[in-house]
Amino acid sequence: MDDTDRKIIRILKDDGRATYSYIGKKVGLSEGAVRKRIKALFDSGAIRQFTVKVGLTEGAEAIVLLSIHPSLPTSNVSNLLKELPNVETVFEITGQYDVAVIISGLNIAEVNECIEKIRRVDGVVNTNTMIILRSW
Repeated sequence: MDDTDRKIIRILKDDGRATYSYIGKKVGLSEGAVRKRIKALFDSGAIRQFTVKVGLTEGAEAIVLLSIHPSLPTSNVSNLLKELPNVETVFEITGQYDVAVIISGLNIAEVNECIEKIRRVDGVVNTNTMIILRSW
């Protein structure tokens, strides 16, 4: 991955609907060259998916910190978590907790439903949930 690929990724993170021609203008490449680079980024796993992120005025988000039972590999539990609906991102972290999960929903009830599903995942022994009030 070179600097141009990083610029393309940055543009897509800011606006997942950016067109190939718009990106090309921003990074100094043709539309076809951008298309090839994005395909290569997908093929390499550098880009996994494009998602729609609902603004907080229209939905709800939360950070859930999890403690995982020491007898289970954290990566196994993380793989189960990332398959749950409404789970946006799963981070394996250091410190008091083993995993941090970002979840989103159309409303607080949907976020709460996701939290309940997380609590039922085999290996999760403790959760600490923080509802996100505002983001920039």
